[in-house]
Amino acid sequence: MTDATSTAVSFRQVSRHYGDVRAADNLTFDIADGEFFSMLGPSGSGKTTCLRLIAGFEQPTSGDVFIHGKLMTGVPPYDRDVNTVFQDYALFPHMTIGDNVAYGPMIRGVPREERQRRAEEMLSMVALGGLGGRKPSQLSGGQRQRVALARALINQPSVLLLDEPLGALDLKLREQMQVELKSIQRRVGITFIYVTHDQGEALSMSDRVAVFNKGCIEQIGSPTEIYEHPATTFVAGFVGISNILSGPVAATIQGAPRAFSIRPEKITMAFEGDAAPPSGSCAVRGTIDSLLYLGAATRFNVALNDGGELTVIEQNRAGGNRSVSATQGRPVILWWERGHMQAMADSAAGS
Repeated sequence: MTDATSTAVSFRQVSRHYGDVRAADNLTFDIADGEFFSMLGPSGSGKTTCLRLIAGFEQPTSGDVFIHGKLMTGVPPYDRDVNTVFQDYALFPHMTIGDNVAYGPMIRGVPREERQRRAEEMLSMVALGGLGGRKPSQLSGGQRQRVALARALINQPSVLLLDEPLGALDLKLREQMQVELKSIQRRVGITFIYVTHDQGEALSMSDRVAVFNKGCIEQIGSPTEIYEHPATTFVAGFVGISNILSGPVAATIQGAPRAFSIRPEKITMAFEGDAAPPSGSCAVRGTIDSLLYLGAATRFNVALNDGGELTVIEQNRAGGNRSVSATQGRPVILWWERGHMQAMADSAAGS
């Protein structure tokens, strides 16, 4: 049995099938109390299904879901100590911001004065103090998302579920809200379970990340573990940019044909006449096939002499002069430390 004092949510051999579709397939994992836990994966990978199983909007086909050690089988959503923040905010347009936030306590019979006080506290926490009299239509998208967050937190749930809540925001506002969400989570100290297909969101905010694929979990770990040590070819390809080599070209480099990955920023690119690669490093020769100037960095695609291709990303510390000299077709030497190579297993979800 799970320890209710340290584990917020537990899945034990949980599956959710829709006919022949295995949206969740025999999942077993724990989410710690007070953790910021992200479920990351492409559309249809099973992450939102798991969120709905926790919320009670869905019931497992088989297996058990626990919240703080209590079995949730047959427990309706309104009897679970969780709340959900959706991408579309789901605010009542005819109500003021203050009344939207105070709606949960009103349903629970909290006296008007008390719920108004709590609503104003929540609005202040999400940097919207003094705006309680406005309507949702008078706020920006980022402000409306803060209102939705305040409304979900006012009932003091032990677990907050967030279903791609930043998906409708532009890039700069999304990045700002990532910082604010993590800050709020630390202040309130409750478990946040965050669903996203955006790897940047998952890596920047999470204590741990579960990478989903075809109803299975490929890997669970800290952002650093997921990025630096991907367990499968799917994780390496989905989380960030990764070079995956196998077969004869892999055998040429490491002496065996087993697949390995190497991140583009771990590779150093040198021209003929530059200093030789350090002793003990891996080195291959190739020619620049194409390059893409990205402002802060340049991305090079290098065709290897022994077959295959590697992507290299270099920071433009010298004002872009490197990009000008690294022209298409120019021969180069690529090298990296052996410790940056990561052996690859097949996808946990199969082909």
